[in-house]
Amino acid sequence: MIKQCVSSVLAAGVILAGLTSGAAANETIKFSDQRFKPGTVVIRTGEKRLYFVTAPGEAIRYTIAVGKTGMGWSGVKHVAQMDVEPAWAAPDALRKDKSQPATVIPGGAPNNPMGARAIGLGPEKEYGIHGTNRPESIGTAASSGCFRMHNADVIDLYSRVSLGTPVVVMP
Repeated sequence: MIKQCVSSVLAAGVILAGLTSGAAANETIKFSDQRFKPGTVVIRTGEKRLYFVTAPGEAIRYTIAVGKTGMGWSGVKHVAQMDVEPAWAAPDALRKDKSQPATVIPGGAPNNPMGARAIGLGPEKEYGIHGTNRPESIGTAASSGCFRMHNADVIDLYSRVSLGTPVVVMP
């Protein structure tokens, strides 16, 4: 699904984490940027924050992990895929031995770097918003271009978005 989501998670070793590992970091705030309609996801990579606009002048704010230096991006995409406890296989770019097929880590496994939910951004779905088995990475630049959230937060966001939801990524 998401081709370039997780950098060296497996190289760092297996970190065991449950679905609710890490404290949820969301809060409802005043959101003064009137350009965005309710139902829009706004990601401000410089702040390491994701906002879900709930009403004019109001949003839910989440702390996230963003792409490492040189792996970040900006633009507008839409939710193109939604998965509960997705399976994951390291993309070729992250595997040392590219001659062997990627090992698939089943959804829900504690060493699965995708966490509890994955929201693929399209149309290519090469990036996404997903949970993590590395809650300590939240608030840092740690990924290969995806946006990581605490598992409790991505479960909450997943319940608020649908296919076609606009996602605006800005510096």
